[in-house]
Amino acid sequence: MNSYWWSIVVLGAMFVLATALPVNMGVLAFVGAFAVGTLVAGMEVKAIMAGYPADLFLTLVGITYLFALAQNNGTIDWLVHLAVRAVRGRIWAIPWIMFFIAAALTGVGAVSPAAVAILAPIALGFAARHGIHPLMMGLMIIHGAQGGGFSPISIYGGITNKIVARAGLPLDEMVTMFASLGVNLAVALLLFVAMGGLRLMRQNESRPVSMSFRTPRVAHAQSGAQAFGDAEGQSFGEGQRIVAQGAASVLDPAVSGAITGSQAYRLFTVAGLVTLAVATLYYKVDIGFMSITIGLVLSLIAPNLQRRALGQVSWPEIMLIVGVSTYVSVLDKMGTIAYVGDSVASLTSPLVAALLLCFIGAVISAFASSTAVLGSLIPLAVPFLQGDAGVGAVGFIAAMAVSSTIVDVSPFSTNGALVLANAKGVDRDRFFRQLMTYGAAVTLVAPVAVWLIFVVSQ
Repeated sequence: MNSYWWSIVVLGAMFVLATALPVNMGVLAFVGAFAVGTLVAGMEVKAIMAGYPADLFLTLVGITYLFALAQNNGTIDWLVHLAVRAVRGRIWAIPWIMFFIAAALTGVGAVSPAAVAILAPIALGFAARHGIHPLMMGLMIIHGAQGGGFSPISIYGGITNKIVARAGLPLDEMVTMFASLGVNLAVALLLFVAMGGLRLMRQNESRPVSMSFRTPRVAHAQSGAQAFGDAEGQSFGEGQRIVAQGAASVLDPAVSGAITGSQAYRLFTVAGLVTLAVATLYYKVDIGFMSITIGLVLSLIAPNLQRRALGQVSWPEIMLIVGVSTYVSVLDKMGTIAYVGDSVASLTSPLVAALLLCFIGAVISAFASSTAVLGSLIPLAVPFLQGDAGVGAVGFIAAMAVSSTIVDVSPFSTNGALVLANAKGVDRDRFFRQLMTYGAAVTLVAPVAVWLIFVVSQ
């Protein structure tokens, strides 16, 4: 077995170990980079360390730090509270409110499981009280979280954009963002129609809906592969803390005073998030430095309120992606990426190769880390995305992004496990089977659909 295959086998072993055991894949990747780099490729340690993605590290730290500040000063709870009050008793609108709130949370820097952990106990409790299909409510939250996940100031968006830029591929961050939002929005609309949404709309909208809730008891999702070795699963603890500290205030005006921080400070935080979006999108300011700068300004205004923010940074997620990126850099330097790309291109057409990578990303991500999949598979596609291969890089990146994240509805993922754990008044075995069936269908259908839309049609 040549050195290329040894490096591929080690990468596959990382996915297996991180899925089966409570080990962060980033730790495995750093060890793998050292072992493969020195023992197989004969590289110096300095050359291995040169592949450490310092810019990506800064981006992830800045985004998650700023989101933690927004949580601590009550901005997130306040915005959710305002959004829910805006429906004025329209039951059918609540699933859509949850969809767009989840999208907004991940869009401004929350890891997807954190957004689901914040909303699932509240939304599924509401669904049980008002006759909303619990599966629809849970899936709307997950698809919302995945739909907003590729904004340029989000975790997925920051990771993908940095990886694409480092690979030297054409980059259109807005295409990826709207591709993810559009596909998940379309799926959410189908779910809404198929699972009783139209019936809810026919109900008397003037009937008052109680927004008063007891503080939800958070159900901890202990099952599912991603609840173990996946850093996304480890990161959803920040969402659990928010719920445990009184998430009932989101839907209960009577306890809205539990939301911390002054209204002026919350407005200032919103202004900071808007400034981040404008500065990074239109003026191309580095997102890592900009988010940390805005975070520092917010911290100086209320230092005591922000004391916990650094502890709430998604360190497991960051460890995972920088570790995988370092290992992929070793693969690149030793020629494995070019070898795999050339091998795939020689066996089949670039279009079919793109479909295969979308399928591989979907299947692996249904059981393991979506961020690790994005970090490892996009570079493998570089050889057949360059030149006149018939596959557009921008379209392929969009397809790869969607197919690798939309499958997180599986009960074996952290998002799916959180919905299963927080469902109220359901037969758990039946609900698990429904989630598993839906997750399997998405894993099979989504890669083909996004391949046709974003790759073949380009």
